[in-house]
Amino acid sequence: MQISQPADKTCPESEIFEQILSLDGKEILELGCGNADLTRLIATSGHDRKITATEVDEVQHAKNMSIHDLPNVTFIEAGSEALPLADESFDVVLMFKSLHHVPLDLMGKALSETKRVLKPGGLAYISEPIFEGDFNEVLRLFHDEQAVRQAAFEALKQCVDNQELVLADEIFFNTPTTFEDFDDYENRVINVTHSSHRLSPEQYKRVREQFSLNMQDDGASFLIPIRVDLLQKKV
Repeated sequence: MQISQPADKTCPESEIFEQILSLDGKEILELGCGNADLTRLIATSGHDRKITATEVDEVQHAKNMSIHDLPNVTFIEAGSEALPLADESFDVVLMFKSLHHVPLDLMGKALSETKRVLKPGGLAYISEPIFEGDFNEVLRLFHDEQAVRQAAFEALKQCVDNQELVLADEIFFNTPTTFEDFDDYENRVINVTHSSHRLSPEQYKRVREQFSLNMQDDGASFLIPIRVDLLQKKV
């Protein structure tokens, strides 16, 4: 396993998971669904997909509970390290850039819980951002994630080394993201409810200046490097 290597392609993440996973007719668990954008995409694509989506942030979970047009999705409030779900009840577990948000001492437990709820032969798709790139150069000025991203990688590696789950594949790609302007970035990144970002006036100025280096007439575009570890539960 490698924490980083050059990307094989640039594409939306949905292109990656739809290509390597068979989601139709499956029981799917998404851990740390955030604002449920990918939840919605998965739920409204393909056919006969049943999704349980967890979120630990109370504010975001309350917003998700107001979603009433996704009948095949069940939202629950839970941390990835303590899932109120039955053993061997899911075909696929998804973690989109959420493992590094789990408390450091609970990352291993979160992966053990993933193994517990997976059916034999089931797959865990775990994507994590790589600590590189222009987007990261802005983010790290007020939210440096190098240590937690390293810890997430080490937890995954230990899970595989201990043979809790088997590494089926490791994929590296870039995913594009665009912001209309700095106000859009501030709303979507700085002001997220799952983290308390209190920027000093000097920090705020530096973040804005770094962000502006990427602004063009049509907004600011970034390529975020991502690693996907595809793990499988033994039959």
